[in-house]
This record gives sequence, structure tokens and C-alpha cells, in this order.
Amino acid sequence: MPNLKDLRNRIDSVKSTQKITSAMKMVAAAKLRRAQESVEAARPYALRMERMLGSLAGSLGGVEGAPKLLAGTGEEQTHLLVAFTANRGLCGGFNGSIVRRVREMTHALKGDGKTVKILCVGRKGHDVLKREFANDIIASIEDIGRRHVEYHEAVEVSEKITELFEAGEFDVCTVVFNRFQSAMTQFVTPQQLIPFVPGEDDEPEADAANDGPQPVYIFEPEEEAILESLLPRNLGVQIFQALLESSASEHGARMTAMDSATRNAGDMIDGLTLTYNRTRQAFITKELIEIISGAEAL
Repeated sequence: MPNLKDLRNRIDSVKSTQKITSAMKMVAAAKLRRAQESVEAARPYALRMERMLGSLAGSLGGVEGAPKLLAGTGEEQTHLLVAFTANRGLCGGFNGSIVRRVREMTHALKGDGKTVKILCVGRKGHDVLKREFANDIIASIEDIGRRHVEYHEAVEVSEKITELFEAGEFDVCTVVFNRFQSAMTQFVTPQQLIPFVPGEDDEPEADAANDGPQPVYIFEPEEEAILESLLPRNLGVQIFQALLESSASEHGARMTAMDSATRNAGDMIDGLTLTYNRTRQAFITKELIEIISGAEAL
């Protein structure tokens, strides 16, 4: 039979844990609100910039002398996977989903005879991936978005990627991040950044516009010069968007996980309290039986 003191200590311990998880849930909810506003405000800019570059790139597809960020190296032998994870845990399956997708992509690419290199943005991704792909991880960038995501942090990541690309370290760069939809739903999204590939446009008005006559643009300066300037900037914008999406997804996943932990702690407290009351009643009954038996023996 459990000891009453041990049960009381266990109940107090679970109550303390419940207070912590409840506080973490409220903090994550406050951060999520700000992060969601930021990601929703940045999405139209990133989408329009990608669409504009896609229009420009369409006129230079396959043209000799096109910017390297657009045309690539001409090969697809070496792939760089950029994994966006969190610096902290206690956020449900947020980090695990990114790690699983990067692991799947790495095995698939290696199965096709490709060379894979991994750049980790966030401490948790590096801690897990190094167990299996220690020789493939070329760098790890941590402490990004500790308070909130800043554009200069995205520029640091984009400059690191550009530096590796110009040094000939890879041919294709793909970022893997969680795209935010709601506090309970995030989608793992791989997005190729180098060479530039226009994304699919899901907006109905854009599809309707593409069905009609297409406008003819006159560029000043030439398309090559515009792309030389905008492609590096687009790289920073898309990485900034990925960081914002990842940050909002992290706070949403943590809020959901802490809410679940708080409710589970409440259920555990109820179960322990019931066990405590039953055990206490058993002890009282036992003592009464001993007293009555002693009185009858006299």
C-alpha cells in the first residue's frame, strides 16, 4: 500500500509542474500572437517578389550569361539542405518533423548518388542530426530569433549560403521549414532557393490573370542587371519569411504542447488525489479495526 507522505509529495510535485506548463502556455500564446501578425504581414511581400522574379526569369531561361543564382552551376550533384529548427525543446513534434524530413531527403538523395551537405539553423536540429549525419553537417547557426526574428539575422544566413555557393560547395540549395497555418497545424515545407525556381501561385486572381493576354514589359536597365541585384535580395527575403514561419510554428506548437501537458497534469492530480483518499480511508479503517479488536480482547 502506498505511503501517504509519498502520495502527498507526488501530488505537490505534479501541481508545481502544472503551474510551470500553464505559465509556459500563456507565454507561448502571447509570443504566438505577435509572430502570427509578423508572418501574415510578410507573406504578400515575399510572394510578390517571387512572382516578379519569376516573370523576369522567364525571359532569361536558358540564356547564356544569366545570373548564377538563376541559372545555377549546370549540375545537380551536390545538394545543400538548410534545416530550420528551434533552439529549445518542449514544443511537441515541431523539431522532430523537420529532422524526419531532412533525414528522408538525405537518404533519398544519397540513394541517387548525390552528395548532401546540411546547414543547421537552430540548436535542436544540429543536436539530433549530428548523431547520424555528423560528417555531412558543414555548419550550425544558433541563437537566431531568441526574442523575435530580425531581418538582419536572415541576411546573415543568406550571406552564409551565398558564400558557400560562390565557393563551389554545392549546386542546389533547399530550405526545410515549418509553414504556419494555425496554432495546431504546421506543414513541413521544402523550398528550393538556388537555383531560383518560381513557386506555384495558388491565388485565384493570379490564375485568372494568366489566362488572358500577357503584358509586355520594357526593362531599364536590362533584365540581367535587375536580376543580379534582386536575386541576392530575394534570397534574404525568402529566408526571412522561412524564419518567420518557423518562429510562429514553434510558438504554436509549444502552446499546444503545454496546454496538453497542463491538462494531463490535472488528470494525474485527480488520479493521485483519489488514490490518496482511498489509501487514507484504508488506514483509518485498519486503525479502527485494531482498536475494536483490542477492546473486545479486554
